Amino acid sequence: MPPDLNIRPEEASDADAVENLYAIAFGPGRFSRTAYRMRDGVPHDPLTSFVAERNGLVIGAIRQTRIRVGEAKAYLLGPLAVAETAAKQGIGRGLLKRSIDAARGTAADAIVLVGDPPFYGPSGFDQVWDAILMPGPVERHRLLCLPLKRMVSGPVSVATW
Repeated sequence: MPPDLNIRPEEASDADAVENLYAIAFGPGRFSRTAYRMRDGVPHDPLTSFVAERNGLVIGAIRQTRIRVGEAKAYLLGPLAVAETAAKQGIGRGLLKRSIDAARGTAADAIVLVGDPPFYGPSGFDQVWDAILMPGPVERHRLLCLPLKRMVSGPVSVATW
């Protein structure tokens, strides 16, 4: 990871920079995706949400939102984005590691996400196919889970805990 990079907790003052980063990375179509719709209007957890900053500029961000999978407490990870000008420097993996480490210190049983198995697999995420049921269309091969305390299964719901 670059020595001039600072990964720190996301602050309220970062909101506009983070949203701009997500808009560039994922475009307007992101709002129609199931994971985005689940997070709509639900605050991300500040304990597990981080930004990567270089020279005072936010160049990467990761968020997690509290959910339930069945009765289990879990997080929905995402979005994770890094500015195109900072790609391929390990920043995304650094943000992911920091966010996972923070989640381990919470009451969450697992982290769930919709993402690319080759990127998330090395961090311990496995494909869960039909074990976890999202409330909308999801490419099943991209539905992943990292057990923190135990494997979870069941329907996903947005629920605070």
